[in-house]
Amino acid sequence: MNKIAKTRPESISRIVAGRSAIHRFVVELSETAKLAWPMVLTQVGQIAMMTTDLAFNGRISTEALAAAALAGRFYLISITFGVGLLSAIAPLAAQAFGANNRAAVRRTLRMGLWTALILSFPMIAVALRAEQILLALGQAPDVARLAQQYLFGLAFSAAPALSFFAIRSFMGAVHRPEPVFWITLSAIPLNALLVYMLIYGKLGLPRLELFGAGLATTLVNCGMFLAGLWFAALRLPFRDYHVLAQLWRFDWRAMRQLIAIGTPISIASLIESGLFWATSLLAGLISTSALVAHQIVVQIAAILFMVYAGIAMAAAVRVGHAAGRDDSAGVKWANLAAMLIGIVIAATLTLALIAARFEMIELFLGRSARDSEATIALAAKLLIVGATLFVADAAQCIAAGGLRGLKDTRVPLLFAAIAWWLIGFSLSYWLGLSVGLGVIGIWIGLSIGTTIHAALLVLRFCHLTRRVH
Repeated sequence: MNKIAKTRPESISRIVAGRSAIHRFVVELSETAKLAWPMVLTQVGQIAMMTTDLAFNGRISTEALAAAALAGRFYLISITFGVGLLSAIAPLAAQAFGANNRAAVRRTLRMGLWTALILSFPMIAVALRAEQILLALGQAPDVARLAQQYLFGLAFSAAPALSFFAIRSFMGAVHRPEPVFWITLSAIPLNALLVYMLIYGKLGLPRLELFGAGLATTLVNCGMFLAGLWFAALRLPFRDYHVLAQLWRFDWRAMRQLIAIGTPISIASLIESGLFWATSLLAGLISTSALVAHQIVVQIAAILFMVYAGIAMAAAVRVGHAAGRDDSAGVKWANLAAMLIGIVIAATLTLALIAARFEMIELFLGRSARDSEATIALAAKLLIVGATLFVADAAQCIAAGGLRGLKDTRVPLLFAAIAWWLIGFSLSYWLGLSVGLGVIGIWIGLSIGTTIHAALLVLRFCHLTRRVH
């Protein structure tokens, strides 16, 4: 009887603990979703502006589309380096917010704005020399010339774009990402209108074609930064942080933290962007049609990635909040909730994309474009091949976000180098050019590398949370 009496309380306590865990996970799932949805839509809005440029450029000519896509990838490599470094703002500010340290939140944002300004100068310089770089990498002279025209207009958006990202990270860290979403939502139609007017010379404006598309995006990025700064400095609850107080003061301690955590993120992001740009170069060596099809699918993958990146930012913030208040169980639940949301969304979007692949691709190419039918058919095949990559990309992105919330960025950098370049790019080159599978072989290699990277990051997070627990 004593054994029975003992067993019953133990089983009841296990049931209660199980119900408590389920309740906590449901609460975390709800909180993560509320934080993630404006971040996701903001990310989609950012890529929507560049996609708008590509859609309009595709109406000029197939060559203009290929040049703009290649230039966009070239620009994103440099901008991604800055965004990666500034990504440290979110976990640093989130942990400070979790510890109720407003001064540390303010210092983190101030150093983020300084970093954005400093990084923009070399980025602009590189973008203004893009034609010579592309020619040295073996791209066709006409494509390199057109790409440079686009970058002449786009290059000067680096400073406002990076500064706006710093403000975004701050607002997300303090659990108020909504203003950034509304700013971005307003910017999408404004960007489309400016791109249309400057490309085609409407309402008395000069016809600037590719240069006009880049210039329009630069002007819109400036407006977004100014709007974000106004919210951060003058509107509640951000006003209580006094983000512009002593803006000229350089805080070396906060800067060292930002660099120590952000540099591995930045290099890992550069490795990923560099991989897709390098595979664009491989596709360019095959044919112009292969390059166009590859760039269309890369752009679609980038749109999906922005969805995952928004969820990853929410994961970094929620994990950072839990780490800031020394809640080891909360760290685990936060990442698990974000991972579940991301995988479900990725699978749903991938199925929808495959079902509507022809209609999606035709948004980038006018029916009158030369060789568009062959390019659409090839891009449709690439979308099917890339289905595995889209889901694996969600897993790796969100797992990386959770690790950033724990300030773990160096080991993921090693994983990125191994999975994407040592394995992914090597397979892409071998299957695409040596075996002769063409651009389809390139995407098989990308899918395998991304899947391996996702597995390594998930295992890393599980290892760290077990050790902390």
